[in-house]
Amino acid sequence: MLMSRKGDWFEAIITEKQAGISIETFLKEHWKMPKKLLHQFRMKKQVKVNNEVVNWNRLLQPNDRLQAQFYFSEENKLQPFYQELDILYEDDHLLIINKPAGMDTHPTNPTDGHTLSNIVSFYFLTEGLQTSPRHIHRLDRDTSGAILFAKHPLAAALLDQQLEKREIKRTYIAIVDGIVKQNKGTINASIGRDRHHATRRRVSSSGQHAITNYRVVQRNQQLQQTLVELSLQTGRTHQIRVHMSHIGHPLVGDNLYGGSSSFFKQALHAVRLQLTHPFTDENIEVVASAPSHIFKAYELTISKEYYH
Repeated sequence: MLMSRKGDWFEAIITEKQAGISIETFLKEHWKMPKKLLHQFRMKKQVKVNNEVVNWNRLLQPNDRLQAQFYFSEENKLQPFYQELDILYEDDHLLIINKPAGMDTHPTNPTDGHTLSNIVSFYFLTEGLQTSPRHIHRLDRDTSGAILFAKHPLAAALLDQQLEKREIKRTYIAIVDGIVKQNKGTINASIGRDRHHATRRRVSSSGQHAITNYRVVQRNQQLQQTLVELSLQTGRTHQIRVHMSHIGHPLVGDNLYGGSSSFFKQALHAVRLQLTHPFTDENIEVVASAPSHIFKAYELTISKEYYH
């Protein structure tokens, strides 16, 4: 769909195929706008046709200019914090960042002001955006790699729908202890809380359904380690870490789940993110550079696999 930005508003020119339906039907079917946002946009008069606020039952005509206010001021509880961002992709609707390890995705308490979301909040202000940053998924504090943010509420709602339908594909690489014998496999084991530890998770028959796919990329006999690629069919807390520990190959540096102490944090990186753009239907694929101090022994392999 062809759209153009006009300040805080976005404009779509109605085509012959789109004509003949009401404004409300267009918003529901073409922009997949959820009920909550439909109500908000109606009440706040955030939709116009040809620069006029009209009844949503009005039928759209070819060449009508349908305009919607995607950007608007809202309360932002995140304290802006400046730090350089490694931006992998950006447009008017979404932002993909290569998150460094050792940083939370979002604040876990009111005094935490140095998270990635705080930094994105500052970045949004430099772009003149008054909307709050919305992370579509999250990465553990010590996990680095590609993470997706929405720039406005409708983009967030559409990306949330894609994530729920598993249409956003996330690929990870990790270094695990030991030599993984199978070239590839699937770990299907439910994950629940560990009642003996506040932050740890464990495989539990009463836990949430969890499936992880893995593929061996390189075996390092000298270090007795394996570089693996992983993809998730579900998104449970600590899923990769719990599942790899469960099959006897914890992540190197992951002391919480029995990994060796070669590094001060787990060797896990979100290397690739793939999705269909919610407005243009364009295929978006980004590859995030891995931390060289952790993946140094495997840099050549990673380069051949992902950085073409």
